[in-house]
Amino acid sequence: MNSDTSLAATRAPDGSYRRLLVVRDLCVCYGDAQALESVSLEVGEGEIVAIIGANGAGKTSLISAIAGIVPARSGSVAFDGTEIAGFESHRTCNLGIGQVAEGRQIFPTLTVHENLEMGAMLPRARAGAARTMAKVLAMFPRLGERSNQLAGTLSGGEQQMLAIGRCLMGAPRLIMFDEPSLGLAPAVVADVLRTIRTLHDEGMTILLVEQNVAASLKLANRAYVLENGRVALEGSGQELLADPRVREAYLGL
Repeated sequence: MNSDTSLAATRAPDGSYRRLLVVRDLCVCYGDAQALESVSLEVGEGEIVAIIGANGAGKTSLISAIAGIVPARSGSVAFDGTEIAGFESHRTCNLGIGQVAEGRQIFPTLTVHENLEMGAMLPRARAGAARTMAKVLAMFPRLGERSNQLAGTLSGGEQQMLAIGRCLMGAPRLIMFDEPSLGLAPAVVADVLRTIRTLHDEGMTILLVEQNVAASLKLANRAYVLENGRVALEGSGQELLADPRVREAYLGL
């Protein structure tokens, strides 16, 4: 995907990023079980920010709360200065927050082309749908080759391409990736991570939850470590990659 906004244009003169997503003191509960407790984080425009943590740490709950899929018990979520906590998910999407969900969640009984068209149903995306479709198919030529094939018959890697392409059809300003490499062969994982890097290089803002901790920290400008629903550590990707606590807990070093 090409972007009219370069990565350099998103930075202030001092090199800092303009804040696009700001989460403050976010709490999420499922009944009496607390999934997130007073989580605060920021994502600057043009950044890749990684969220790492063990299974059950609250990573997917965080993504779901930002997207409006699960309600927050308290706290604030602001996107480009607009408070979105409490918004229904379709309103959040139409502001420009896209999501590539864990497990891909394509429409298996629709064709590849129909899946992509579904991504452009948001009001913000309709006017530019044809132009965006051309860009998506240039990025993922395999989807053009499989245009009339049922999505459920694609390989796992092709389905992930389709999930990313469908998200891009919604003209997002921020993409949240939830475990994009899950269940994929190593060679396909490398392709997915290269795609995320390419999107970032073209100016896309990305919030990344990825089980491959080393790879996600190498990609990330900054990262947060979630433990038991709280932010335990934060820093640049390189700082956390070198942190002995992260190396021992998540990298086995």
